[in-house]
Amino acid sequence: MSAEPPPEPEDQAASEPAAGAMPEKRPGAQTAGGISLQGFGRPSVYHAAIVIFLEFFAWGLLTTPMLTGLLSFLSAPLIGALSDVWGRKPFLLGTVFFTCFPIPLMRISPWWYFAMISVSGVFSVTFSVIFAYVADVTQEHERSTAYGWVSATFAASLVSSPAIGAYLSASYGDSLVVLVATVVALLDICFILLAVPESLPEKMRPLSWGAKISWKQADPFASLKKVGKDSTVLLICITVFLSYLPEAGQYSSFFLYLRQVIGFGSIKIAAFIAMVGILSIVAQTVFLTILMRSLGNKNTVLLGLGFQMFQLAWYGFGSQAWMMWAAGTVAAMSSITFPAVSALVSRNAESDQQGVAQGIITGIRGLCNGLGPALYGFIFYMFHVELTELEPELSSDNAALQGAAIPGPPFLFGACIVLMSFLVALFIPEYRKGSGAQKHSSSISGSLTNPPGRGSDEDIEPLLQDSSIWELSSFEEAGNQCTEL
Repeated sequence: MSAEPPPEPEDQAASEPAAGAMPEKRPGAQTAGGISLQGFGRPSVYHAAIVIFLEFFAWGLLTTPMLTGLLSFLSAPLIGALSDVWGRKPFLLGTVFFTCFPIPLMRISPWWYFAMISVSGVFSVTFSVIFAYVADVTQEHERSTAYGWVSATFAASLVSSPAIGAYLSASYGDSLVVLVATVVALLDICFILLAVPESLPEKMRPLSWGAKISWKQADPFASLKKVGKDSTVLLICITVFLSYLPEAGQYSSFFLYLRQVIGFGSIKIAAFIAMVGILSIVAQTVFLTILMRSLGNKNTVLLGLGFQMFQLAWYGFGSQAWMMWAAGTVAAMSSITFPAVSALVSRNAESDQQGVAQGIITGIRGLCNGLGPALYGFIFYMFHVELTELEPELSSDNAALQGAAIPGPPFLFGACIVLMSFLVALFIPEYRKGSGAQKHSSSISGSLTNPPGRGSDEDIEPLLQDSSIWELSSFEEAGNQCTEL
């Protein structure tokens, strides 16, 4: 008999590596669609922060807002769901590539630039994949701090890049700015290709890129159905929509408002952006961690919404320059809301649903980016306030608004919308993992207790863990457990 061991045990050992083994022992885990999943070191928050910084720094150099578009409302959950199956790295590469692809076209072909802008808006959902990446590499108690650092990195890119872009444009022309932005975008793509390691555990990925997946695993409409089935995620989504709708409208008009109604010049506006950005970095890195530990996740969200309400009301009633500066400090503190909400979603979502959970939140923000500017523009129109890029200084028609009781009606209206968001957020249950239950009863409990004869199309597992699931989990058999999205 031969002394050599049979090949079967070797194959089995190769296909089932021990804990702590290097991923290269599984050939299918090394690449995904020809993309190497290896990188420099272990996956970390630093990889995510660098990707976000370079992407938004490239767009910030152009002093042009990155368009997200209404279609991201559907594309964000879809891309997030696919990243839950195939891994984060391929979709980080895809979202960054298509988002930054229009940059060099600004000087090559304006027609192709505007054509690609409409396409790139569908892929401008990097945050959903990034936050899922961060959830993969952090423990639950570290997640809010990690999200704060990523959001602060985003703020840092927006603080530094517009000033650099404006200087380069004034000194050397727009062509150099586009060239530098293109180089930064290429650097980001190369960093993802070469340095960013895959964060999704191997056991949660298929053995090969060609493995088949069902439509249910990637159906974005299934994610939207889960919003209505799970009371927790429904409340979070309504909170995000009502809070980000006025914020998106504010971004589209506030700096024109400062220039043409309050009388800010270009230097003051740049200083205002720098101040708010720097304070936002401090709020999202220092204060967010302290508040999450002392107040808890839900109360931190409520506090952020309170700051946002106060800030918008001050913008609405403020008529003097010092009031805008003071309200700007409050606006910086309100920046803790988004990372706190993202942490709340991540804490309640299953590990194999982080992408789709963050995708739904990012998709709602994309919807607000389309509706918010239109809402603010309509309100300004109703109050006969015209904000145009053609008026560089305070106009005589708008100067009268400084003496009005409400100089900024859209901002006051936005404060009322945030108040509604605050009231909705009060009903979000504070998830306590130690107790194994949440303090609310869900409307989906009835659907889970329906007879077994219901069709599988109607049995949709809630996106977030709900009380009814915890109550019934001890009575469900293992064969009835659903692990698909």
